[in-house]
Amino acid sequence: MSPSIHRRKLGIEKQIDDFLDQVSEAGLLLRQGVNAYLHDDVKAFQQKLDSIKEAEHRGDSLRRSLEELLYTKTLIPESRGDVLELLESMDSLLDRYKGTLWRFDIECPEISPEFHKKFLDLVTCVVESVEAMVRAARAFFKDINAVADHIQKVHFWETESDKISTTLQREIFRRGDLRLSHRSQIRDFVRHVDKISDRAEDVADSMSIYVIKRSL
Repeated sequence: MSPSIHRRKLGIEKQIDDFLDQVSEAGLLLRQGVNAYLHDDVKAFQQKLDSIKEAEHRGDSLRRSLEELLYTKTLIPESRGDVLELLESMDSLLDRYKGTLWRFDIECPEISPEFHKKFLDLVTCVVESVEAMVRAARAFFKDINAVADHIQKVHFWETESDKISTTLQREIFRRGDLRLSHRSQIRDFVRHVDKISDRAEDVADSMSIYVIKRSL
């Protein structure tokens, strides 16, 4: 490999790291933003919403730049399609993070204090599932033998998310003093958050196929 090609490859890997950093940062912002919302800290919530919008914008810019580089430079041609799909999938997780805080901002759901802990636990499991997927993506480029361990953690956190989601939805609908429309709204928020971990698991399943293809 010539020095110029090696430098370009390292440049792409640095941009991929930067892009994945935005996904990780957005997860932290989601957790902090939901916590601020549940504690009626309007100023902190707005700050997290603004920050997650900036992270999503930076992520989009990095993804477009990476896609252009991968299309125009003769680098990793055997895995280019898989890398492009991976970038799109990780970007969709970043979008879902932003969309979740936007939904809180738009609908302003009233979530009873008794549900706060489980709601935060759900958000934590979801963020951990995506973070495990971020680690798997980093390993895909640096240490492909480590990918399987990170994918296993994605599955673990997705299962935990499902458990909390099911329990929380059951508790919500046992609150007979709440209007059905109110219970349905909170249930929809629970489902919306839980689906992020479902999506992370879908990406992990695709990643497993990418790894197999690279080993052939």
